[in-house]
Amino acid sequence: MMKFVIGLIAAVIVAAGGYFGFTFYAQHRVAAEVEAAFLRMRSTGAQASHGDVTYDVWKRILTIKDIAGETATQPPTTIKIANVTAFGVTEAGPGRVSVDRIEGTDIEAVFALASGSTQLQYAYKLPKLTVTDYVGPTQTDAPPSNASTLDLYRFAFARFTQLAASSVTIPQLSAAVKLASSVQSTGDITYSGISIDGVKDGKIATVKVEKGDTAYTNQIAGKPQSFNGTFGNLMLEGFDVAAMATILDPQKSGDDTFHQVHRRISLDNYDIKSPPALHLSLGHVVADDFAIQPSRLQLPALIAMLPQAGTTPPPAQAREILEKVAALYEGFRLGNFEISDISIDTPQGPAKLATFRFNLDRGKGDLAVEGLDARTPQGPFKAGHFALKGIDLVKLIGLSATMAPGQKPPAEQALALFQLVQGAEVKDLVAPSKEANKPVSIETLNINWGQFVGPAPTQAHLSAKADVPIAASDKNMRPLLAAGIQSTRIDADFGANWTETSGAIALEPATLEIAGLAKAQARLSLTNVPRTLFSEPQQAATTAAQIDTGAIEFTLHDLGGVDVLVNQYARSQNLGHDAARSTLLDAIKTHGTQAEGANPDAVAAVEAIGRFVETSQQTLVIKLTPIGKLPALQLLQLLKTDPMAALAQFKIEASTGL
Repeated sequence: MMKFVIGLIAAVIVAAGGYFGFTFYAQHRVAAEVEAAFLRMRSTGAQASHGDVTYDVWKRILTIKDIAGETATQPPTTIKIANVTAFGVTEAGPGRVSVDRIEGTDIEAVFALASGSTQLQYAYKLPKLTVTDYVGPTQTDAPPSNASTLDLYRFAFARFTQLAASSVTIPQLSAAVKLASSVQSTGDITYSGISIDGVKDGKIATVKVEKGDTAYTNQIAGKPQSFNGTFGNLMLEGFDVAAMATILDPQKSGDDTFHQVHRRISLDNYDIKSPPALHLSLGHVVADDFAIQPSRLQLPALIAMLPQAGTTPPPAQAREILEKVAALYEGFRLGNFEISDISIDTPQGPAKLATFRFNLDRGKGDLAVEGLDARTPQGPFKAGHFALKGIDLVKLIGLSATMAPGQKPPAEQALALFQLVQGAEVKDLVAPSKEANKPVSIETLNINWGQFVGPAPTQAHLSAKADVPIAASDKNMRPLLAAGIQSTRIDADFGANWTETSGAIALEPATLEIAGLAKAQARLSLTNVPRTLFSEPQQAATTAAQIDTGAIEFTLHDLGGVDVLVNQYARSQNLGHDAARSTLLDAIKTHGTQAEGANPDAVAAVEAIGRFVETSQQTLVIKLTPIGKLPALQLLQLLKTDPMAALAQFKIEASTGL
C-alpha cells in the first residue's frame, strides 16, 4: 500500500516542479496537472478524486486534501488520505521530480485477496507518514485494469524501482484483518516506531519497527480461540525489491543465478499467548542471507495449477502440485535461521531451549537444537545438542506425493527415506527411564549414511557413548544387579561399507565396550554382493542368493565380566568362587568334545575359551575362514537348524593373550 500511496503522491505533485517560476499561472497550472493525473487513473476504470489543491510558488509547497482512490480490480483496493503536503518541490531532471519532504495524514487503505469463497482483507490506518528527500518520475502509470494479483505485484515492484527517498517514518500503523472462509478469523495488528531508510534503485537499506502487537480471534466449530503476540526491535537489512520482482518477470524464467532478497531480518522478545495453556517466548530471532533463484521459482505456473477454493483435486493433480511445490525449495537459499532463548509452558512446567538453528541451500539443509531443558511425566529431559544433517526437503515433499495414505509403502519407498536425511548427532542427552530408577545418559551419538546406489545407502557408520541403567524387570540383566552394577557404560563404534570394485561388504569397525564387563571387536565380510541388491530392492530376495560369506574375526577382552559370570553361577549353585569356575570349565570341555565331531578345529577353540574363563582380564581371539564357497543364506539357515553343521563350514583359529 505504501508504494501505491507514494506513487499517487508523485503523480499529483509533478506539475509544481515543471511550472515553478511562473507566478501568475502557477496555482491554476498545478491544479490542472493534478486533475490530469487523476484523470489518467480514472481512464483505466479506477476511481480517483481529490479536494482542494493549493500551491505556494515562493516556498514550493503543494497541498492536496481529501484524496480518494479505488482500483478496478475485484476485490478492489481503496485508499483515502485526508491531507498531503509536499515541501520543496523541484524539477529533478527530464521526467523526474524532487521533494524535500512529504507529509501525509489520516491515511486509510483496504486491500483484499480472494479465492472462491475465501477472502482475506486488510484495513490499514496510518495517522501520519513522512518521506524525506523523495525523487521519482513526473508521471506514474495506473495499474492495468482487470489485472491479476501477480500482475499487481509485478506492477508495484516495477514502480518501486523508480523511486528514491532518504527516509520514511510512520509513528504508528494499525491493521484490522478479516478472514472469511470455513474458519472465521479477525485480528488487530499495531506497529509502532516504523522507520525506513535508504530507498534507492529498488533496494531498502534498513527497515525498523520498535514494537509490534497482534491479537487474533478464530471461530472454529463455533468456539472462539484467541491468539496474542508482541515483539520488539524488528530490523530488516539489505532488502532488495528488485530481486523479488525477478520471480514474477517472465523474461527472467531462465535466470539460474541467486539474487539476495535480504541480508538479515531480526527481532527481539517475541511473546505469544493463546489462553488457557499456550505461552511461547522467543528471546531473539534472526534470518541471514535469504536468496532466490528465478529459474526454479515458477510461481505463475504453480498458481495456475491450484484448484478452486472448496474443491479437492484428483490424486494425480495433487501429486503434481506437491512436486511443483517441492521444486520451489531448490530455488531458495537461507544462510542461517536462528532462534535463541526459547521457552514454552507445558503441563509439567516450562520447557526451555537455548538455540534452534536451520539453514537451506537448493532444497537441502541442516537443523540443530541446543540446550533443551524440559520435564516429562517420568522426569527431567535434557539435551545439550541434537542435529539432523543433510535434510532434503525436495525429496521429502516429492516422496510424500507418491505415498498412498493408510498403506504400507513398498520396499523401494521405505529405503528412499534414507535419502531424506544424511545423518543425526546427539550430545549430552539425559532422559528418564520407565523401567529403571536412574536416567539414560547419552554422551555422544553419531549416525550417518551415504554413497547411494538407487534408493539404498552403501555406507553407514554409528558411534555412541552412553550410560544405560539396568532395569530389575529385565531377567537377563538381573545377574548384573546382583553383582551391584546399577548401570552400564556403553562405548560402541560400528561401520559398514560396500565397494563396487571388489563386490564386498565389510563390517569394520565393529566395537562394543561395556565398562566393567567386556570389550568386543568384530570383522565380518560378505563377498559377491551385486549392485542390484541396492539399486533394485524389490529383487533383494533373488539377488541375496548370490552373496557369499567371507572371513569372520572376533576379539573379546575381559574387563570383569568373567568374574561377574562366575560369581552369579556360584550363588545360583551355592558354590564357592573357585569351585564355580572349575565347574564352568568342565562344562566347556564337555561341549568341546561334542563339537569335535563336527569340526576338529573346534578343539583348539574350546581350549582357548577355557583359558579365557580360567584367567581374569584375558583376551580371546577367534578367526573363522570359510573352507569353500559358503552362501550367506545357507549359513543363516544352518545356524537356525544345525549350529554344529554351520561351524563345520569354517576353518577355526583361536588364541588367547593378555
